[in-house]
Amino acid sequence: MAFTTITLAIEGGVAELTLNRPQALNSINKTLIDETRVTLGDLAKDDAVRVVLLTGAGRGFCAGADLAGSGFSNDAGRSVGEQTAHSMEIGYNPLAADLGAFPKPVVVAVNGVCAGGGVGLALAGDIVLAAKSAYFVQVFGPKLGLVPDVGVTWYTPRLVGRARARALALLGDRLPAPKAAEWGLIWEAVDDDKLMSEARALAARLAKGPRRAFMKIKEVLDASPNNSLEQQLDLERITQGELGDLPEFVEGVSAFLQKRDPNFA
Repeated sequence: MAFTTITLAIEGGVAELTLNRPQALNSINKTLIDETRVTLGDLAKDDAVRVVLLTGAGRGFCAGADLAGSGFSNDAGRSVGEQTAHSMEIGYNPLAADLGAFPKPVVVAVNGVCAGGGVGLALAGDIVLAAKSAYFVQVFGPKLGLVPDVGVTWYTPRLVGRARARALALLGDRLPAPKAAEWGLIWEAVDDDKLMSEARALAARLAKGPRRAFMKIKEVLDASPNNSLEQQLDLERITQGELGDLPEFVEGVSAFLQKRDPNFA
């Protein structure tokens, strides 16, 4: 399909998906949601794609929801609050859910501002890199009288703890990328001019890995917060039993014994 709000390039098993509304700091509207969701659905089913690299065009990753023109119609005469909740139900939340449940590794390269719902999109990734000049900011409460959304209230307490998550949401202060990495909100802050090269190298490295094992790693880690230790140990046992019968494990063991790099192609 012809895109107007994103771009997509696929090479070497890596699908580079770029939010492409630079004039609006890649803010999220209905078209961007629709195009991104369709693309994620296609990429999930494409066996040639092993990794997704998500980034933003221009001088920012994503400034959150497009408050000037969301693109969601209000044919039912809803109040502002009702329309906001409706657009979340049919648009923003499904996008956050699709990205969070994407079965393959997702690398995120955050350039510049990452604000509002854009923080949720970034944190849905598995490995998040950010340029050192980038920053994360949640303006929902102090600026708009709203709560953080697009999954921000789910990710931040789990990543940085209760105290920091509440301060970020209540104060709305900018969190510079180096401090975000120090706190564990993201994987690493890198020099601005090296962001994309390092993100692409990381994605290429993942693309050479064991595809089915990576999918299961995501599933097992996602299940952990809701499991007891005994339940998680049992899930690990079941998963190892499944993966141990696959060619990827055979190749991994052979490569280890032969002192060579495994070939999971």
